[in-house]
Amino acid sequence: MAMRVAAAAPRSLRRLFSTSTFIPPPITAATPATPPAEPSTNLFVSGLSKRTTSEGLHEAFSKFGQVVNARVVTDRVSGYSKGFGFVRYVSLEDAAEGIKGMDGKFLDGWVIFAEYARPRPPPSPQNNGVPPYGR
Repeated sequence: MAMRVAAAAPRSLRRLFSTSTFIPPPITAATPATPPAEPSTNLFVSGLSKRTTSEGLHEAFSKFGQVVNARVVTDRVSGYSKGFGFVRYVSLEDAAEGIKGMDGKFLDGWVIFAEYARPRPPPSPQNNGVPPYGR
C-alpha cells in the first residue's frame, strides 16, 4: 500500500522520502574527451557479440576493401569473444571506407562501432625494474 501511495505522490514528495542520495555530477567542459585517433590501416571494432568469430569479422569488413587480417580478441578460458577486435586494411582509403560502412551497423545481431585503433602505450616499469617476489 505504501508503494502505491509513493508512486502516486508528486515528484517532490518522492524525492523527500527517497532513500537514494545519488546526485549526478554537473556536466562541465573541464572533463576532457579523448581525442580521435590518428588515421591508420588498423581499426578497433567494439560491441561484438560473444559468438562473433575472426572469420565473420573478416567477411563483414572485406565488403569495404582489402582486409589483411581480422582478429577477435577472445577469453582464454571460454574461447568466446571479449566484445572487441581489430581489422587491418591494405590502405588508409580502405580503412576509411570500412569505418564509414560498418560503424553503427549490425553484426551477428549486435550494433558494432568501428574507429581507428590507438597505438598501444609503452609498458611502464613496475617496482623500478625489480622482478616480483618469487620469480
